[in-house]
Amino acid sequence: MNVLFVHGMGRSPLSSWPLLRELRRNGFNTYSFSYFVSAETFVEIQARLQQQIGELAKQGDYLVIGHSLGGVLLRAALNGIDAKILRPKHLFLLGSPTSSSVLARKISTNFLFKLITQDCGQLLASPERMSSINQVSVPTTCIGGTKSIVLTKAFFKNEINDGFVSLAEIAAGPFAQYVQLPLIHSVLPSSRRIAQLMIKTVA
Repeated sequence: MNVLFVHGMGRSPLSSWPLLRELRRNGFNTYSFSYFVSAETFVEIQARLQQQIGELAKQGDYLVIGHSLGGVLLRAALNGIDAKILRPKHLFLLGSPTSSSVLARKISTNFLFKLITQDCGQLLASPERMSSINQVSVPTTCIGGTKSIVLTKAFFKNEINDGFVSLAEIAAGPFAQYVQLPLIHSVLPSSRRIAQLMIKTVA
């Protein structure tokens, strides 16, 4: 079965190398989608992603994995593709917010944040724009990290978080499966443990 991975903001496909390697060892064909938030708007990236999903769907059954903003892009893209296109067998969201991010809201007016993240950073900070991206009607597993980091801990007060998003921000929706792991946000897409969970889920 084919697998498409979409990385998070400021990351690259290399962030998922250990996870995708484990999937390949278990017979999956893996593909990655790359983007640059400093050079493209959310809608432009979404349009390219929809094209890649359409091409992948022609090959048969497939899975999709989105880390952080990658999961937001996948939800938007899957809601935007033609109804005739085959939907994925499963959607895996790794630390991917389904509502506006408190951290993004806190720093949305920061000059460097705006310069580097452009439109995508502002989307993550916008309750209106985030709420307009609906859940998708495919089996979904939401995986959230519970290990915070000192640098951002104060932003979340007493909420359980992975250093970038809280569990409350990624749990807003009727997920088929919800999993918590003692990991920080940045290592979610490189976890072999998560790869094994995916394999068991779709077996």
